[in-house]
Amino acid sequence: MSTAQKLNGDVKDLGLAEKGKRKIEWANQQMPVLQLIRKRFIKEQPLKGVRLSACLHVTSETANLAIVLRDGGADVVLCASNPLSTQDEVAASLVKDYGIPTFAIKGEDNATYYAHINAALDHKPQITMDDGADLVTILLTKRTDLVANVIGGTEETTTGVIRLRAMAKDGTLKYPIIAVNDALTKHLFDNRYGTGQSTIDGILRATNLLIAGLKFVVAGYGWCGRGVAMRAKGLGADVIITEINPVRALEATMDGFRVMPMDEAAKIGDVFVTVTGCKDIIVAEHFLAMKDGAVVCNSGHFNVEIDIPALEKLASSKKIARPLVDEYALKDGRRIYLLGEGRLVNLATAEGHPAAVMDMSFANQALSAEYMLKNHAELENKVYSVPEHLDREIARLKLASMGVQVDKLTAEQELYLASWSEGT
Repeated sequence: MSTAQKLNGDVKDLGLAEKGKRKIEWANQQMPVLQLIRKRFIKEQPLKGVRLSACLHVTSETANLAIVLRDGGADVVLCASNPLSTQDEVAASLVKDYGIPTFAIKGEDNATYYAHINAALDHKPQITMDDGADLVTILLTKRTDLVANVIGGTEETTTGVIRLRAMAKDGTLKYPIIAVNDALTKHLFDNRYGTGQSTIDGILRATNLLIAGLKFVVAGYGWCGRGVAMRAKGLGADVIITEINPVRALEATMDGFRVMPMDEAAKIGDVFVTVTGCKDIIVAEHFLAMKDGAVVCNSGHFNVEIDIPALEKLASSKKIARPLVDEYALKDGRRIYLLGEGRLVNLATAEGHPAAVMDMSFANQALSAEYMLKNHAELENKVYSVPEHLDREIARLKLASMGVQVDKLTAEQELYLASWSEGT
């Protein structure tokens, strides 16, 4: 019996499995690239016998990735990368229907969250798969006895890549990791179109607000911020961008958005969304400037972008206005509404990214795990980008699944682009 089979997992209720299986199967229909990879993996078994611990958002899309990895021969254990992002029915189905040990319960407290990460590490992984780098951080700081087992890993998100590059810089990183977030077929699509749609979805499900006509403040104009701003504008919002990067601020201005410091935006905003990957984006002074009824949420990976302790301190009372909508009444009577406890609003109050966009992100994860297994001996303890040929192949497969064809260079065009002699 494998190590993974000895682990039972920890989920809310196995009785939810039937509902979860339906969700997994529905998502699978929207993930044609991952389906193609699964067919090859079943035939070739490129991950045969490899122990793989994954710390990801436990959703129906992630379930399909876990199934592909399992069908490719990997011994997979899964835990949650965020306490509020788990779909309990999916976690139950993974354990009951697919035999994949899963440690994830929506709303789990901090102690349980880290207990689940440690349970995944008890698997003694040879490959780690992370979303936010919590798994890697625990492994490298508190479970150092396991480091010798690990040949490499992958990282899903911007926040995690930032942390891992910092580790590599100071020598803390002890094995190579592929930054899946750096793949063009990940951040240009998942971050922009996935985060854009799912963040708006989360806000609407939580509040049922009419977005049209609202002053909608987006903190950060990276790819996630671009996506959120684009979708909010499409719904008729007056979109305001806050930024620290002058190039991105200039781009936002030329994209037709107002750009101003958060100190100014706080006075006029109706809805605030943070997507920066940094801490203390909205702090006490901003809460004190906000109008009555302001809605505040975060779509960055960790719940540190909004200074929730400061809001707690400023409030004279707190109550639940709607599910996952906390109303904070300030001493002067103004009310501020925090969505999803400041965690990823697209997963806390909605279902995360659509399967069709996660198809590409998780194709990158699967192929990067295969690449790491084949090439780890030649890699240093650094953060690597997804190889370009994998990125292009995923784009090609996605286009084919959509029935879209592209042009090809002729021999003469290839020669022209490869030479310098032909001029005017």
